[in-house]
Amino acid sequence: MQLKCLFIKALFLFPLLIHGPSFKCLSQPSISWNEILDQKASWYGSEKASQIAENILLYQKENGGWYKNIDMAEELSDTEKESLMAEKSNSMGTTLDNDAGFIQMEYLAKVYHQTGEPRYKNAALAGLDYLLAAQFENGGWPQYYPLREGYYSHITFNDGAMIQAMNLLREVANEAPLYAFAGKSRRKKAREAIEKGLEIILASQIRVKGQLTAWCAQIDREDLHPVQARAYELPSISGSESVGIIQYLMQLEQPDAAVIEAIEGAVSWFQEVKLENIRLDRVENPDLPRGYDLVVVTDPDAGPLWARFYEIDTNRPIFVGRDSIVRYALHEIEHERRVGYSYLGSYAKELLERDYPEWKRRMGEGD
Repeated sequence: MQLKCLFIKALFLFPLLIHGPSFKCLSQPSISWNEILDQKASWYGSEKASQIAENILLYQKENGGWYKNIDMAEELSDTEKESLMAEKSNSMGTTLDNDAGFIQMEYLAKVYHQTGEPRYKNAALAGLDYLLAAQFENGGWPQYYPLREGYYSHITFNDGAMIQAMNLLREVANEAPLYAFAGKSRRKKAREAIEKGLEIILASQIRVKGQLTAWCAQIDREDLHPVQARAYELPSISGSESVGIIQYLMQLEQPDAAVIEAIEGAVSWFQEVKLENIRLDRVENPDLPRGYDLVVVTDPDAGPLWARFYEIDTNRPIFVGRDSIVRYALHEIEHERRVGYSYLGSYAKELLERDYPEWKRRMGEGD
């Protein structure tokens, strides 16, 4: 492999001198952070895979968690590595938000299975222990742990935080091969954690006039009522986060009557509140800060959309900007939020067209 790499370097030496000094051997192609969980199993035994795993270990804090929004596949300088080592004890930013921790744990488990390197297993276990420690006594998970003041300490369904925790812990509890190294004690803790989490899910589903609907993106950790997060995330029924909750419930092998009622109620609500005969267009406009706008237009042939937020008592889609004022049309909020946040989407399309029919068949009620 070294001879092959040297040959390639010699072959391309002249064009490299013209186009730039950097060279990456073709035997070690770069992998983007968004792709690191999608490689063939054998790749996780490669040198490149181990390099990324070492980065992940450097970014991991002493409490087992990670910060969010960091590309840990990027090559680190010696200075950056020293800085990360010096900041190991600073864990106030460790979070479940934006996939933080979940990508890292799965990746480390995959590399461990291919390399047998104990450091990767131990780091994944530390991440698992972080998740278990972060859970509230009543079964919910906050967005950040250690807790931070403000909405960060609400029980958080937003962006899939709590459901991702429960999905990973369910794999551990069910002895999924990837996490077989978790051991009996952690499997027991994982099982207990998801049982408590299920209680929170069922208890926090919103009822309107006696009818079950769906869930708010964040709920109060004490009494489970819907609460506000950021200025534009008011108490409401979520047309986005609720999808992941229902999908989690549908994966339970032996759902009891309460789980079945929760699923049926939420699915009926999604069918009731779907928005038809409209589509969301991106309209190029160089005069705007981002060069485009998002516009709702009439289209009788368009597939259904759902709003990110629904008014709890009326089921009306609401659109809220940074001023926290409820409006009922996307064009009425400021351009920065209109194009910088997802207010409309085909969130429940696969849930209604694929997941729910499959679940009904498994329950013996399908066609």
